[in-house]
Amino acid sequence: MSYIPAIECNVREFIAFTGAGMLENGKSVFVGTGLPMIAGILAQKTHAPNLLIIFEAGGVGPILPELPISVGQSLTCHRGVAASSMHDVMASCQAGFIDYGFLGGAQIDMYGNINTTCIGDHNLPKVRLPGSGGANDIASFANKTIIIAASQSKRTFVNKLDFLTSPGYLDGPGAREKAGLPLSTGPYRVITQLATYGFDENTKQMKLISLHPGVSLEEVQDNCSFDMLIPEKYTISPEPSEKDLHILRKEIDPTGIMIGK
Repeated sequence: MSYIPAIECNVREFIAFTGAGMLENGKSVFVGTGLPMIAGILAQKTHAPNLLIIFEAGGVGPILPELPISVGQSLTCHRGVAASSMHDVMASCQAGFIDYGFLGGAQIDMYGNINTTCIGDHNLPKVRLPGSGGANDIASFANKTIIIAASQSKRTFVNKLDFLTSPGYLDGPGAREKAGLPLSTGPYRVITQLATYGFDENTKQMKLISLHPGVSLEEVQDNCSFDMLIPEKYTISPEPSEKDLHILRKEIDPTGIMIGK
């Protein structure tokens, strides 16, 4: 990767900042462990103080002083709206109350379908991955899904998944609706170490939104096994300020557990 920031930061900090910028004040977001948590807290501490953060174990609407070590830590209920249950938050997602869901993926295809189950044959895999957890529910019912894939390569951006764990746009336009999934749900953005991507409104295929500073189109194409849609106009991703990095390093993750030192 040829990322050259104006202010020195690492890839994980840049991805967390990029994810935070997608979250709006007054909206709700379902976050998991790691970078999604950090993105949510950064948004809450900067431009979205009324962002409703929701954790899989049942914490709803906390005001987070720093990074919880898991989705079940008591800190996820700090000054929160509710200390609820996994059943309640998943039911809220199914009911359509979750604006944004954050997911990761070992493999992603052009329609935003995600594999977090296995690499290779399911019955005799080369690698056994963590599986779905709540990811299938989030991908199915959150209004917009944001996917973080910190290491984009031809092995992660694939033509065909080894296993479909969480649905994107399945095999194209109309497929989610045919499968019984709600209208106006599905993948929204994909963030990698190279660029930010969206999805074409008509074909539902992944398309470039913005290149990260110092990254070329060739790098994007060389690290993708499918034909990425490249629009005539795309932007360069914004960079974190010194204030953003201070919040990330000193307030959210001072020990560098997730973003590193």
